[in-house]
Amino acid sequence: MFTLQAAVMWTVNDFPAYAMVPGWSTKGYMACPVCKEDVTSGWHAGKVCYLGHRRWLPWDHEWREKDKEFDGNTERRLRPREWSGDEILEQLNRLDFAPFGKAVSRTRPSTHLNWTHKPMFFELSYWSKLKLRHNLDVMHVEKNVFDTLVGTILDIEGKTKDTIKARLDLERMGIRRGLWMNRDSDKARRDLAFFSMKPNDKKEFLKFVSSVKFPDGYASNIARCVNVDGGKFTGLKSHDYHVFMQRLLLVGIRHLLPEDVVKPIMLLSRFFSQLTAKTLQRTDMFQLRHDIVQVLCKFEMIFPPAFFTSMMHVMVHLPEEALLAGPVNYRWMHPIDRLLGELKKSVRNRAKPKGSIIEAWVQYESLTFCGMYLKDVETVFNRPQRNNDGGMRNEKLSVFAQSARPFGDPGRGESFSRNDMEVAHWFVLNNCDEIMAYLDEHEQMMKREHPSHLVAWKHRELFPQWFLDSVSYKYFVIDRIKGGVMAPNPCATKYLYRRAKYHTRRILCVA
Repeated sequence: MFTLQAAVMWTVNDFPAYAMVPGWSTKGYMACPVCKEDVTSGWHAGKVCYLGHRRWLPWDHEWREKDKEFDGNTERRLRPREWSGDEILEQLNRLDFAPFGKAVSRTRPSTHLNWTHKPMFFELSYWSKLKLRHNLDVMHVEKNVFDTLVGTILDIEGKTKDTIKARLDLERMGIRRGLWMNRDSDKARRDLAFFSMKPNDKKEFLKFVSSVKFPDGYASNIARCVNVDGGKFTGLKSHDYHVFMQRLLLVGIRHLLPEDVVKPIMLLSRFFSQLTAKTLQRTDMFQLRHDIVQVLCKFEMIFPPAFFTSMMHVMVHLPEEALLAGPVNYRWMHPIDRLLGELKKSVRNRAKPKGSIIEAWVQYESLTFCGMYLKDVETVFNRPQRNNDGGMRNEKLSVFAQSARPFGDPGRGESFSRNDMEVAHWFVLNNCDEIMAYLDEHEQMMKREHPSHLVAWKHRELFPQWFLDSVSYKYFVIDRIKGGVMAPNPCATKYLYRRAKYHTRRILCVA
């Protein structure tokens, strides 16, 4: 006998919930829950923005001495300090919080910084000793960074951070004169920035995205989310952002934007690709910690201060968390979001959603348990996969005994040239066990009738017709061998093979 005890390792939640669980508000001038009161923030374009990423650079880095390229000031400060759990607990014990529940609202004292309450997790004796207590959700960080970045480079109304307020803020700061408002006429106007795509380039980029085809099951149909005429994306899911950031973004923009803009975006794409890998190396994380600082500093030299939301800033802390806790696929919201999505689908009585979810979950667990013992009934344990190729087929000729299944409309297929058809036909004849005796007989005939250097060529050229004449009128030749005489169908569409779909090029273009 022994006593089994459970331990809470850390919490996983999105950024708004991050404010409730650790008790540190994620709004205002001290919104970063890692930097806390040492974060660099300021009021730009009507909101709080988070700059100062040069603090993570080496002390003697040349970018620290530049001013006009950044926010107009040089940078002499060191990186923000790291607070231990004991220091946080000691600070919380000194504060006096209002009782929990609805009460008369009052202004938070300045001594409270951004603390809203003392987290109940500190009642655990080991909680203050943990190196990592709350995870920054990489899924939501990646999604929000993508929205900010793509919305700005595509100049999407409502999502771009390059607004009139942002341009006026640059004028107020006296930096980047090339991005100031154009006042050549009576009315000031905002010219297109060098980091945004021109209308024709934007349309080319959106058409490229809508034409991409992924392996089945790799991603959803991103083309349905592309509005070429409107110049924007709609209805992207969390996993779509993940695939877009790491696979499509760099390929689509590399010839449409200046090199100085593409390079940091390339580093950002690689950053998320390596950070979300299933296996992490410590050396790679140290390199990512260096790369993300370079990316954010280059972004500060390219985009206006309004570009730097709290989500852009917290990227600098992600490699540190990966060094402490390992791969992010155990610490992000993707599986939780998928489960919540399934639970929401089970709601039948909208007046009592919790009860509906409980009833549906009990039924699901019961059916899952019973399904383990129902061998002759299709269940989640024995249901064939969506792309089922039918398994190995033992019909007709042995060369066709393979696990492949055609599907689709033959009328939309791709027609092949005569030479391609002859090559395909010869491959079938030359690799079919049932026809080997005929191949040997014809090869010996060619050796008797032609010089040695012409035997192979004559054998390949004349065998199909000779084989047709030899077996077509012999009643004792089985039908499956006669099937090998026929030329291949000159039309191909789509095939299922080894749980994957294969399309011809024309089908892809039409789709």
